[in-house]
Amino acid sequence: NRKGRGSHKGRSYDRSRRDRQRGNHQGGFGGSGRLRPEDADGDVTMSDDHIFYFIYLFIFVRQIPHGRKYEKKWLLTALQNISSVPFTPVQYHVDHDRAHFYVDDSSAANALRKCSHKITDADGYKQCMAKRFDGSQQALDLNNIRTDPELVSQKIEVTLNRKTHMEAVIRIIEENIPELACLNLSNNRIHKLDELSDLVTKVPNLKTLNLSHNELKSDRELDKVKGLKLVELWLNRNPLCQYFKDQASYISAVRQRFPRLLKLDGHDLPAPIGFDVETPTTIPPCKGSCFGSDEIKALILRFLQQYYSIYDSGDRQPLLDAYHDGASLSLTTPYSTQNPSRSSLGEYHKDSRNLKRIKDSTMRFRLLKHTRLNVVAFLNELPKTQHDIASFTVDVNTYTVILTLKCFLFIRMATTEEIRRAFVAPAPTPSSSPVPTLTAPQQEMLTAFSQKSGMNLEWSQKCLQDNEWDFNRAAQIFTQLKTKGQIPDVAFIK
Repeated sequence: NRKGRGSHKGRSYDRSRRDRQRGNHQGGFGGSGRLRPEDADGDVTMSDDHIFYFIYLFIFVRQIPHGRKYEKKWLLTALQNISSVPFTPVQYHVDHDRAHFYVDDSSAANALRKCSHKITDADGYKQCMAKRFDGSQQALDLNNIRTDPELVSQKIEVTLNRKTHMEAVIRIIEENIPELACLNLSNNRIHKLDELSDLVTKVPNLKTLNLSHNELKSDRELDKVKGLKLVELWLNRNPLCQYFKDQASYISAVRQRFPRLLKLDGHDLPAPIGFDVETPTTIPPCKGSCFGSDEIKALILRFLQQYYSIYDSGDRQPLLDAYHDGASLSLTTPYSTQNPSRSSLGEYHKDSRNLKRIKDSTMRFRLLKHTRLNVVAFLNELPKTQHDIASFTVDVNTYTVILTLKCFLFIRMATTEEIRRAFVAPAPTPSSSPVPTLTAPQQEMLTAFSQKSGMNLEWSQKCLQDNEWDFNRAAQIFTQLKTKGQIPDVAFIK
């Protein structure tokens, strides 16, 4: 104990803060330190042969105006009730949500330090929340709770935009109504949702959350509670609502966080499309190609072999024969180029027409290639490739009498296992049995039908085969389809 004289106002708190920074205080929300006479507040009479302990405590919920003796008495009584060691302070001060104590007993100092954050007036909270709870609906209405007459009359402050107050509310919910389904936090000046992240684990059955009329400025705040399985959410009258160019983008941004959402700001949303899978599920293995018939299989495999032999050759100009004049083509990559593991496909990203990401109609139109000349010119600009035909999986779900093929090409990076297996298995043959050759009468009929219809031999043969080589019936079907404009231009290219 270093002896000194007199007293010095205004130095006790600053010195204790410096001591904490130097390691003289124990960690935690509360603290204690040895107070020398020269560090004491001017209202304290200090003797030269005593050591006093300075205690700082954080308190919350009850607003305690400085200098109100009956409020200070309430705090002192509350602390004495929860302290493990009886104490009588030499002096103490209260300022908003913290209190400064001076005691002359080290045991009392240590006990007091452990009382920090424990003065909550939880009974007042619980009584107010109980009156706002609807057990039949498992709903808790905390709308504008800071102005609740009962709390105001008891001088209990509940400010839900303050961390300690929100934590106290969530703790009461967890301990008393963990089955809560609906929570209304509107009109509480909430600007961040950090504390609400605890709702994901502590209130797992929450389905409806009202955050309207608050001060949330960014939709990124919703990421902190996106683990909630909400079906109804209110966000209207928050600043974040002003930053969306239209209602569709607003709904999309919210539904990315809450895919099960059925109602937003009181308005019904379309039913979500997705798989309602609660537990991890293994995707079943691929079952291979499905062609529908050997005839279709032979035609498609022959097309794929011819197409990709040209595509991989380095000169893609001959692909002009694969497209008709009205052809359109677009390319989509479903990943972000920020992922380094997929950077080998980065050259495709600039031409990707991913409609989920590209919202601008002008850009969508520009990325869609029209006419066969533009299609093949675009294909010539793409990186050189090598395709393993044996690795293809083909599903044919629809084809017409006069076959019209619409091909959608999906490009992705091969897995390590796929690369290991590539170009090992032989490419599939168009058919396990040879394509039947035409008899002399059929050859003669085919030539005549091609001349009269104007179609090329391939399409003329298809039409005759579909009509069992009945020339008159094939001609009648051809006339009907041509009148309706259902025969593609490619059928007349010779």
